[in-house]
Amino acid sequence: MPHSRLIAAIPLVIALTAPVAALAQPVVPMAPYQTVDLPLVTISAEGQVLGKPDMATLNSGVQTNAPTAKAAMSQNAAQMEKLVAALLNAGIDRKYIQTSSINLSPQYDYSSAREGQPPRFIGYQASNQINVEVRDLKRVGDLIDAMVGAGATNLNGPTFGIADPSPLLRQAREKALRTARERAEFYAAQSGYKSVRIVSINEQGGGYPMPVPMMAMAREAAAPATPVEPGQLATSAVLSVQYVMER
Repeated sequence: MPHSRLIAAIPLVIALTAPVAALAQPVVPMAPYQTVDLPLVTISAEGQVLGKPDMATLNSGVQTNAPTAKAAMSQNAAQMEKLVAALLNAGIDRKYIQTSSINLSPQYDYSSAREGQPPRFIGYQASNQINVEVRDLKRVGDLIDAMVGAGATNLNGPTFGIADPSPLLRQAREKALRTARERAEFYAAQSGYKSVRIVSINEQGGGYPMPVPMMAMAREAAAPATPVEPGQLATSAVLSVQYVMER
């Protein structure tokens, strides 16, 4: 009988001590979605840093119209050669000139549609667009004028950018993280807790040169260039940070 009582008591001791050992282990949430008996606070914060652009992208091109598709494309190619040559002659490296689109489409006259007549075919339109990356922002206005002078019929931009945004992005992340911690510490203090500890961080968020006559150059130099103001660009980082509040 004494032996049987001792054997029966062993499982009871284990059953009682196991929960105590489990409670002694620190409970740390491994992911925001894990359910734990700890006070958690999730902060969404944005850090924004202003930087000066050091590059710009211009989109330009030529549209030509002709009775046949071949003639439209041939005329367009000749015009595009002049446009690209003007850029090369202005000092733009060819690697910064890149074709963005080439289109050929039939053209119709719809004016007779009001009289119940079918549209009248009038020929073809060819279009060739290029993106030009400019690393010297002081030359953007002159390049716009040069492209128009070379026969460009379409012009969009400039779109300003920063060649290497890594340093600014780092600053933006640091700013966002500081903001998130300040908010978390505020909420902790208002809730009766002394400190916060991070549980998780989630970051959300490229022709031939054409010589320009000297007289034409002199007239161009006397004329005012198209004014371009690069301003500033904002680099942002958005973080979702989860903290556990501790006493």
